[in-house]
Amino acid sequence: MDKAIEFPQVVDRCCGLDVHKKVIVATVDGTGIKRETREFSSTTRSLTELKEWLLELGVTHVAMESTGVYWKPVINILEDGGFTLLVVNAQHIKYVPGHKTDKKDSAWICKLLRAGLLKGSFIPDKAQRDLRDLTRYRRKKVESVTAEKNRMLKVLEDANLKLSSVFSNVSGVTCTKVIDAILDGHTDPDYLTSLCTHGKLQSTKEQIHDAVEGRFTEHHKFMLKSIRRSIASLEEEIAELEAEIDRRCEPVREEIERLCTIPGIDQTGAKELIAEIGVNMEVFPTASNLASWAGVSPGNNESAGKKKLALQPREQGHQSDNHGMCLGGKPHQKHVYRRKIQETGSTSGQEESPRSHRT
Repeated sequence: MDKAIEFPQVVDRCCGLDVHKKVIVATVDGTGIKRETREFSSTTRSLTELKEWLLELGVTHVAMESTGVYWKPVINILEDGGFTLLVVNAQHIKYVPGHKTDKKDSAWICKLLRAGLLKGSFIPDKAQRDLRDLTRYRRKKVESVTAEKNRMLKVLEDANLKLSSVFSNVSGVTCTKVIDAILDGHTDPDYLTSLCTHGKLQSTKEQIHDAVEGRFTEHHKFMLKSIRRSIASLEEEIAELEAEIDRRCEPVREEIERLCTIPGIDQTGAKELIAEIGVNMEVFPTASNLASWAGVSPGNNESAGKKKLALQPREQGHQSDNHGMCLGGKPHQKHVYRRKIQETGSTSGQEESPRSHRT
């Protein structure tokens, strides 16, 4: 007869949750209470009932898998109950293959939690989570601006206007003047060349003359106007997000100023850094823990004496919101930080755009 494996009991009363989009399966166990499994829906009312049930039983610890974004509403409801909440990496609590059900999963999580074998992920408080949402959304908007600028480059190339070959930034002051003139119907290369009077331009007048001589059609005109309207709308949304981020960052203004003294970190980078890791470093026992959480420390993946490539945890999923933290800085300091978003063109040695967004 198989003998059940028993673990030392560390937590008196706990609950394991198997979280899904529509259903939450909860198993409770502990001293003085009978092991019981119940199902709840993911609605606010049902989750509130779950919280009241746990409070009635005197449960102190609750653990769940980090399943997509479905754990977030559960956390939002339960965090007001005073529980110790653990969101655990699903890879760390795999159940025995061939015996997987929702009830068994929740019971297994409960058993591991009571034995003190689960390690929770870093879950910041509500205010920091809200700030993180704002900074990540702003980053997505900046990426959209970059995509629109690249789309503009493709339209210009299709019109055989080689502006990217003679201007470092298609959003720069001089290049913007040229594009405005083209959209107004001025296609004479001599006139367009006369607009390029910036002292830092490295291209010669002859090179600019050849670059602005193309075949610009009504289709290209329509596409460029649409793209520029999209960019203007995105920049307006980015400005609103930045204003809201600034308002939320007022309580940590002193920490932001201190971070900005580090070479390679500007105001935007400091705000994103605080949004990701917060200001309370007690959640990371050592600097190595923080580096590992951020995905910038090398891991070990060796088998039969051969070392295999180990992907960084925050670079595996292309669509993941858990991007590697991206710190902004000045162009000559690019060697001291990791840039996630590449600006369109380079500003080195030439003029800068009237408005640039760095993350």
